[in-house]
Amino acid sequence: MITYRIERRSGVATYMQIVLQTKQALRLGVLVPGDKLPTAKEVVATAAINPHTVLKAYRELEREGLVELQPGRGTFVRRGLGTADTASHAPLRAELTAWLRRAEEAGLDPEDATALFDACRAEVYAAAGSPPQAGPARP
Repeated sequence: MITYRIERRSGVATYMQIVLQTKQALRLGVLVPGDKLPTAKEVVATAAINPHTVLKAYRELEREGLVELQPGRGTFVRRGLGTADTASHAPLRAELTAWLRRAEEAGLDPEDATALFDACRAEVYAAAGSPPQAGPARP
């Protein structure tokens, strides 16, 4: 089950952080179709946020066709995102983790590392002719 981490000073609306974290979990295969999302009550207990904020996020995910609200049962993942073979990501994840450790040793804080990663990502995908991706990326 996913645990949401709310960054209060991020400048990103709390409901949108839930949406983005859910999408990231879907993309990485942490959540798969059929999985149940935590209840609003569970999220409120762990993240200390308003239950209406959780419901707003879940409604947005439902609007996008990613989850399905089943009254009396909960909210369930309807479809995943990204590639089906997340196992093939393991070597890339190991390389990225090693890079992040080197970045930390070089004195970069998480925001600096994210900015550098985002800049490099934009260069690579622009060179490949891919359209730029919206929203914050997290290495």
